[in-house]
Amino acid sequence: MEQRELHIALIQSQLAWEDPEQNRLDFSEKISKLTKEVDLIILPEMFTTGFTMTPHNVPKEEGQKTVDWMLREAKKTNAAIVGSVPFFENGNYSNRLFFIEPNGKISHYDKRHTFTLAGEDKVYKAGKEKLIVEYQGFRICPLICYDLRFPVWARNVDNYDVLIYVANWPNPRVSAWDSLLKARAIENMAYCIGVNRCGKDEGGYQYSGHSAVYDSLGERLVFSEKEEVLYITLSKEHISKTRNKLKFLEDRDRFNLTT
Repeated sequence: MEQRELHIALIQSQLAWEDPEQNRLDFSEKISKLTKEVDLIILPEMFTTGFTMTPHNVPKEEGQKTVDWMLREAKKTNAAIVGSVPFFENGNYSNRLFFIEPNGKISHYDKRHTFTLAGEDKVYKAGKEKLIVEYQGFRICPLICYDLRFPVWARNVDNYDVLIYVANWPNPRVSAWDSLLKARAIENMAYCIGVNRCGKDEGGYQYSGHSAVYDSLGERLVFSEKEEVLYITLSKEHISKTRNKLKFLEDRDRFNLTT
């Protein structure tokens, strides 16, 4: 029988700069203290390092160590875990998001829109393919930070139910983060989840979180500006009722992307 609800924990946290071991320890502690049973745990972008443009400061094998850690945590909690890390493969770094399920299944997505303002395009190889994960009866599209500014890439041509953005989105542009998360939910008639970090990074950038969940009509369901865990339960019925009543997706533009 198809699952009709998805229970999610959004972990909004400070990050230790370029210190994967410390960050894994910190997130293990936070995960161990979850107060509710969940199906999916969402961590920020580059949750083991912060938004670093010097990934070579960290041993290359740390990416795989984090994947192994995610596998252990997913099995221990019986929940999928999603977040991105700097990952070295075939001579290149990518800002790679992993979606790891309790049964050991690993899916990944490489950030399509590298953040040119910070020079991310010079350090990390951009991805070319979207990822749609079918998990617990929900179709999920996970994306990364700067991808949020590009609605064509997120356009719901895949009939997904949930759009996820993991991010390191700083304070000076946080109003754009708030507005765009809501817009992506409305235009795609899907839940839209944004998980940002908080605190201050090595470059002096301040982050106030603003992690949030919006439903398919753009109503904000949870929101936070401090270091904490947010819990939300998504309803498959909400998606089906909204789309059956308001058939806006049937009028969407048809197009093909060149990558």
